[in-house]
Amino acid sequence: MKRKILLIEDNLEMRENTSEILELADYLVISASNGQEGVDLAVKELPDLIICDIMMPALDGYEVLNALSKNNETMSIPFIFLTAKAERLDQRKGMEMGADDYLIKPFDDLELLSAVSTRLRKNDLLKRNFSRDINGLNDFMEAVKGMDILNQLSNQRALKTHKKKENIYLEGNSPKGIYFINSGKVKTSITNADGKDLISGLYNTGDFFGYLALLEETKYTETASALEDAEVCMIPKEDFYGLIYTSPDVSKKFIKMLSNELASKEDQLLQLAYNSVRKRVAEALMTLYHKYGEQDQGPFSMKISREDLSNLVGTSTETVIRTLSDFKDEKLVELKGGIITILNPDKLSSMKN
Repeated sequence: MKRKILLIEDNLEMRENTSEILELADYLVISASNGQEGVDLAVKELPDLIICDIMMPALDGYEVLNALSKNNETMSIPFIFLTAKAERLDQRKGMEMGADDYLIKPFDDLELLSAVSTRLRKNDLLKRNFSRDINGLNDFMEAVKGMDILNQLSNQRALKTHKKKENIYLEGNSPKGIYFINSGKVKTSITNADGKDLISGLYNTGDFFGYLALLEETKYTETASALEDAEVCMIPKEDFYGLIYTSPDVSKKFIKMLSNELASKEDQLLQLAYNSVRKRVAEALMTLYHKYGEQDQGPFSMKISREDLSNLVGTSTETVIRTLSDFKDEKLVELKGGIITILNPDKLSSMKN
């Protein structure tokens, strides 16, 4: 399948010549004659790469890049600036805004094709499905290192085993890095003035966590602990900052992760405010199902304490126990000791308020 490239260039001759070079190299080219048209096409077509002139009518190249970086669907598309300006400050501004490369007019065929091939290859590398364990993490970090994104990267990341309920970091602590789960499950929770915990996040093998406070340069506002025995490693903040500040690709990934986490927290607050306890228990069970279950492996079972489940729902343990008993009578779940088996995920997910 041909790779799709969006070319945004107001000069007709330049646009046609550049398109011809790319098409001869077997790329599918769509083109726009101004910045606003380019933004609209990028959102509609979701190309594999964007080449954009800087000095254009409607929107200039910087405004195009800024607009696309705010859209979750376009923010990770490789972006190459194309301009006649050779001043260092112009290049620096573009790269600081998140551009992946810079081509100065006039350029020859080889320069253009080399830049395009390099950016596509690097983007494909970051999209690779690395295994969600410590080896996959090291492969990812080494792949990034091989892209000259980071010169000094810590090679040894010691795994630490945390027993169930053991704290990984505490609310009020200053972050020293971000955490990666090699195996097991981790939760984050917030404690209110009355000492009641509310689970604010659930994390599984292969997940990063603890990066929000690091990015905001604040203290932790929640406590992270093992939901079950877990192997966790910490990536020092110097390495993390090196990735974020020197790689548009990696920073975009973490921005997307951050936006998804904030959206999830907003949904949780809405559920607490407006949903009945019965529906909240059902949604909590479905959260566990989607986070930790493998839907092609039959009924999902998980050992979780009623206290943890009540902290996820935001209600008392006694209320959760009563609701689970009702669900059992309705053949929605099966209960054996601390193990909950979800028998009818469709009914749970569609439960009325």
